Amino acid sequence: MKQPLAYVHPDAQIAENVVIEPFVTIDKDVIIGEGSRIMSNVTIHPGTRIGKNVNIFPGAVIGGVPQDLKFKGEYSTVEIGDYTTIREFVTINRGTVAKGKTVVGSNCLLMAYVHVAHDCVIGNNVILVNCCQIAGEVIIDDWAILGGSSLVHQFVHVGTHVMLSGGSLVRKDVPPFIKAGREPLSYAGVNSIGLRRREFTNEKIREIQDIYRFIYQKGLNTSQALELIEAEVPASPERDEVLLFVSNSKRGIIKGYFPD
Repeated sequence: MKQPLAYVHPDAQIAENVVIEPFVTIDKDVIIGEGSRIMSNVTIHPGTRIGKNVNIFPGAVIGGVPQDLKFKGEYSTVEIGDYTTIREFVTINRGTVAKGKTVVGSNCLLMAYVHVAHDCVIGNNVILVNCCQIAGEVIIDDWAILGGSSLVHQFVHVGTHVMLSGGSLVRKDVPPFIKAGREPLSYAGVNSIGLRRREFTNEKIREIQDIYRFIYQKGLNTSQALELIEAEVPASPERDEVLLFVSNSKRGIIKGYFPD
């Protein structure tokens, strides 16, 4: 259903049951899946791909040109997964030659005033609380929750099931399954409450806690910790995910907390 005061480019591909409210602008080369709702004053630029049952609230701008001086007008896209909610005044820029696309997964919630820059990859079931600012080429894995007004440096990787405190300044990679807070951003324990909500057993949570004791509580450097984890902790998907994440980190992982 398209309101007469909305502008939809004739080349845009809009499913039959999409709701488009007044004062929306949808440009060419846009695809919107069935059941989605585009609320008033939303602007959707070329190269945007929106899945099914996506709700986009007033004032959001999706698919804008990257805020990257290296961008030379190359073709790129934004991809939004199914059942994602994008609240008021969120901005999501399309990709550059670096990756060619910016991706936001399914079942995500991007609260008001969130910014997702070029070439980011946001997983499924991610929550970005109000005013999170995500710089270019950031990766945020499934089920991560970033507290309000968190700022994420370019190229940072945030692991799965991570919980970040509000106002976090994220300069280093944040390994999976943990909580992080304070300034500078530091390890604050395993995200046990979040993991229980997602049906991790107590035994599995204890296993993850044992893994992070090697990394953060035994006075080891990262290489030593990884060697001991591989030698002493039985193989499991969670163990292997932590090992792979930390060993592949290009920026280095956040440190432990050492109070004065």
